[in-house]
Amino acid sequence: MTALGPDAKKYSLRLLSVRSRSEKEMGEKLAARGFAPEVIASTLEYLKKAGFINDCLLAETLIRRAFETKLCGYGAARLMMYKRGLGRDVVESSLKYDQEAELETLKKLLEKKMRSKEKYQSVIDRKKLWNFLLRKGYSSATIGKVLKYPDNTEEA
Repeated sequence: MTALGPDAKKYSLRLLSVRSRSEKEMGEKLAARGFAPEVIASTLEYLKKAGFINDCLLAETLIRRAFETKLCGYGAARLMMYKRGLGRDVVESSLKYDQEAELETLKKLLEKKMRSKEKYQSVIDRKKLWNFLLRKGYSSATIGKVLKYPDNTEEA
């Protein structure tokens, strides 16, 4: 087991050069590497003071990626943040439900999906589409609104 502080800082900065990490993720990585708990605590404190670890900023980045890039719903965005080690208070404070934004994201996803598939006319195809949207984190109510009026953007 290593217990040197500079090695822990060097290792954590190397990890952060690849992608941003939450405080919990960084602590787990340092513990898996064999650093002492005191060294882990001091390294995490240093990283927070220097601004390298900021769970609130990471949450905003993950939300933006979930909605704009991955076209996910709120459920999937919440799950993504929990998987990255963000606490419940950070997730709940940064993730505000906006039905209009979720409907717009869902419409973008459906436009993208409809290009690859002909029409989703059969019951089996519509069920597959419904299940796909559920896996993307959209609620049944939101999916129902959009699939009920697929061509009419004012109704949904």
